[in-house]
Amino acid sequence: MKLKEDINPLLLQVFRSVVWVYSAITFIPWYFFSGAGTNIERARRIKARSVSGHPAGPYRASNSQDKLVAWMHPGVDTLDKMFEHAARMFPQRDCLGTREVLSEEDEVQPNGKVFKKVILGNYNWLSYEEAYEAAKCFGSGLAALGQRPQCNIAIFCETRAEWIVASQACFMYNFPLVTLYATLGPLAIAHGLNETEVTHIITSKDLLQNRLKDILCDLPKLRYVIVVDCKSTSWLDMPRGIMVYNMDTVKELGSKADNLAVARRQPQSTDIAVIMYTSGSTGIPKGVMISHGNIIAGITGMAERIPNLNETDTYIGYLPLAHVLELSAELVCISHGCRIGYSSPQTLADQSTKIKKGSKGDTSVLKPTLMAAVPEIMDRIYKNVMTKVDEMSKFQKTLFVLAYNYKMEQISKGYGTPLCDSLVFKRVRGLLGGNTRLLLSGGAPLSAATQRFMNICLCCPVGQGYGLTETCGAGTISEVWDYNTGRVGAPLVCSEIRLKDWEEGGYYSTDKPNPRGEILIGGPNVTMGYYKKKCNNGEDFFVDENGQRWFCTGDIGEFHPDGCLKIIDRKKDLVKLQAGEYVSLGKVEAALKNCPLIDNICAYANSDQSYVISFVVPNHKQLMALAQQLQVRGTWEEICNNSQVEKEVLRIITEAAITGWGKPFYRYYSESIPKKIRLSSEPWTPETGLVTDAFKLKRKELKTHYQEDIERMYGGK
Repeated sequence: MKLKEDINPLLLQVFRSVVWVYSAITFIPWYFFSGAGTNIERARRIKARSVSGHPAGPYRASNSQDKLVAWMHPGVDTLDKMFEHAARMFPQRDCLGTREVLSEEDEVQPNGKVFKKVILGNYNWLSYEEAYEAAKCFGSGLAALGQRPQCNIAIFCETRAEWIVASQACFMYNFPLVTLYATLGPLAIAHGLNETEVTHIITSKDLLQNRLKDILCDLPKLRYVIVVDCKSTSWLDMPRGIMVYNMDTVKELGSKADNLAVARRQPQSTDIAVIMYTSGSTGIPKGVMISHGNIIAGITGMAERIPNLNETDTYIGYLPLAHVLELSAELVCISHGCRIGYSSPQTLADQSTKIKKGSKGDTSVLKPTLMAAVPEIMDRIYKNVMTKVDEMSKFQKTLFVLAYNYKMEQISKGYGTPLCDSLVFKRVRGLLGGNTRLLLSGGAPLSAATQRFMNICLCCPVGQGYGLTETCGAGTISEVWDYNTGRVGAPLVCSEIRLKDWEEGGYYSTDKPNPRGEILIGGPNVTMGYYKKKCNNGEDFFVDENGQRWFCTGDIGEFHPDGCLKIIDRKKDLVKLQAGEYVSLGKVEAALKNCPLIDNICAYANSDQSYVISFVVPNHKQLMALAQQLQVRGTWEEICNNSQVEKEVLRIITEAAITGWGKPFYRYYSESIPKKIRLSSEPWTPETGLVTDAFKLKRKELKTHYQEDIERMYGGK
């Protein structure tokens, strides 16, 4: 999407002439010294083929046509062997880093709310050897406290170094690790812990105090709580029969000679490593059983798509480790000796909510080279930067827009723009530390506008990936040389993909110009199924005549001629309206999400109605400016409930949809545009229960939350 060039046409022509001369002079030496020609060839080559020759597939990566890859190193087929191999290869390299908290203070906001602000110091690091020994002692201590091999143990904790140490301890001692999101509600937490019958749980002081304590009486099997925080706390009001230990105490217990001398039962490749509870976007979370072999295969496929991955790379970890994207990304880094510095969404950047003004956020201190992000976070960065561009002086804004459009033209051809990067985009790139060489996007579709913005302003490729918990997060990842937008790349070397016809939705592998259908993923990364859910396993998983295990994703995709996959729909997002036409709620949301007025949106439709409605979380700054234009006054809640404001927002997002789809296509999608909206004064966060930890919409919960508004908008009130 080009930015509007508000400049005198004559000056614009002069600028373009100067750029053309500069490009002509520098192109040939730059082309040969930068290796651009090789990268362009890589981007244009066939990346995957159908091994059967049929348009339905299965499709495999060009470098794994004969056989799918199941491991990185011969014989390293379990996670304990992988960590041991890394500790042996990189003993003194930094492994896990945590920033020191120098001070904390409460800051009162103009609206009366109190925010906790922190000043953080440098990162303190555990080496690979130290992390390995800490995990070994902790696992030994858990065994001394009665934890038995192949008996489930739970971790309910925020993303931090102790999470990885604890998980590696469980992998070493063959304790299947049950992972739960820190933002799950009490019923979902109790369900997961009771279903897996855990006797030991690893958690943090805050989560024990604020989330777990109230449901301990509902967990009859639980006996031991291990708190990861360094400061020991006495817990006097625990229910009878539950013992609370500090992580350091358990490590000390495990380091005793008698306990270390006890032989540990090492896992097999087919043993369960993790029972990962999903974020529950469609109901009660399901536990996905993931074997050691599944994860090893998945991270092997992911690592192959990251060029030159080695021990000089630094990764910043801040997404929930209970999510398969973050866990897989960190295990990929550990397998290659990278260092992982920990952060949180509240301390990530200098402008983050918990960082005291004038002090440094985590990216500024760590300067990561690798980072994973969900589209929601990238969308926020995109909107924040573009808002600041609008506030620039006319000269600054003109320079930014000209540089932006010039670079967009160049990268679409496969070329770089080193001068623009150093003169114009250096400051924006600095938002993530200035050294980022690859962003991995997953968890939800990334809009073309946001992806292109990241390419241009952050000066790094975005590897857009596609995978699910049921496939260890592994399915596809786009190559760093491929600057196409809207696609998720070719199958990884560990997986293959076939398309299944879906007659009801009108998607067939024989469709022209590209084959389409439901995406089925097969390979050694496809997991063992859902814990204690035989009926779901029969519906969603199957084994073919060759013994290959497959998962039915419910997503609709199409394969492009070069073997790259594009996600075009989702079965559950399709709703048939009263007149019989299908509406894709996901497409509606994707088209409208980049509208500056919208922070988040959920489209909704009833099959017995003739139009779509939507719930919108408006951008505070943009809506207040709009209200001022309309001469509407009042509190934030009053403005969100104002019918005049609502009507104007609806007009603006309708125009945004026409722009997003383009006028020639609008007539095909016009019935998808929301006819009525409800502005929400409260943001949707995982804490509200309306979105998952990966910021996916929980449609069922949103429907319940806005039931009165649904009745009003469909009842004509």
